[in-house]
Amino acid sequence: MSFDWSQYRGNLTWLPAHTIFLTQAGSHAYGTNIASSDMDIRGIAIAPRNYYLGFLEVFEQAESKEPDFVVFELKKFMKLATEANPNVLELLWTAPENHLVVTTAAETLIANRELFLSQKAKHTFSGYAMSQLKRINIHYKWLKHPPKAPPLRQEFGLPERTVIPADQLEAAKAAVRKQVDRWAWHEMEHVEPALRQSLQDEFTRRLAEITKWSWDQTGDKVWEAAAREIGIDTNFIELLDKERRYTSKQQEWRSFTEWQKTRNPARAEIEAKFGYDTKHAMHLIRLMRMCREILTEGQVIVRRPDAEELLEIRNGSWTYEQLIEWAAVRDEELTQLAKVSKLPKQPNRNRITQLCIELVEASLTTYP
Repeated sequence: MSFDWSQYRGNLTWLPAHTIFLTQAGSHAYGTNIASSDMDIRGIAIAPRNYYLGFLEVFEQAESKEPDFVVFELKKFMKLATEANPNVLELLWTAPENHLVVTTAAETLIANRELFLSQKAKHTFSGYAMSQLKRINIHYKWLKHPPKAPPLRQEFGLPERTVIPADQLEAAKAAVRKQVDRWAWHEMEHVEPALRQSLQDEFTRRLAEITKWSWDQTGDKVWEAAAREIGIDTNFIELLDKERRYTSKQQEWRSFTEWQKTRNPARAEIEAKFGYDTKHAMHLIRLMRMCREILTEGQVIVRRPDAEELLEIRNGSWTYEQLIEWAAVRDEELTQLAKVSKLPKQPNRNRITQLCIELVEASLTTYP
């Protein structure tokens, strides 16, 4: 299989000669494509010499539409793969029948693909999956109980106009946020972003449990405790909290109306038929299963052996309640599997750096 470069709509004339790897991605790589599925093409390029030795030109990735085409510069690809970005990491594990361009450099990269695997996959693959679940939950709530009108200040016991000057209000909110961050992160700046977010979520949950606070998704009690910790007056805390909850509802209303205006017609049809976005559900389940395979087998299984089941899920075979229960159980299971995984906590960046140097030097020698 090869790629017809006339489909590339960009203006980088050197790109065909400098692309070392090109593969079908997305549903065609997973084996979950249907008649209406778009074609996704992803790849890696090593730019010409002047992009590495000069300063006028910069290249990180090339994009084109119809088909959906993205080619990453090698260093950017390696950085994203090292961070266990699911959409990038999986490219090195696509099946040979999906490959469109494979050079000697790509063969070397694929031969060393295990270098990029680490326990970080728990936080990225599962994290992406749970972000899908968050969207599903929000849309499910909007479908079942859509907001009727924008919030009014008097509904929150607030005067028509705030009595707190805007700069003072924002300063107080910023101080509270800083306090919550300090509880969670002091001297932890070195922690990777994906892991840091996971730790922050766990910290907030456990803090609520330890203090036996009532708890909801907005973290009201943690926010209130942080305000007290920095010495904000009780009456001012109450006023701040009302302003914060009103602002949150404002944002929810804006998000809801924007969602209504920009909904993908096909997704809207799915949600109307099944009550929730089953395509999001299919991707959520795929990501969590792939995460389990990475942690236990040290492999990224892109061509899905469960493709038929995933398509059935896309077609509504699971209920919303079944999905929510499954995701909660699997997320906890992945947390435990990460603790005993034989994968390293972090990839060996020195070895990946050396591999990058070798590939770039070889390319610059071939294309001076």
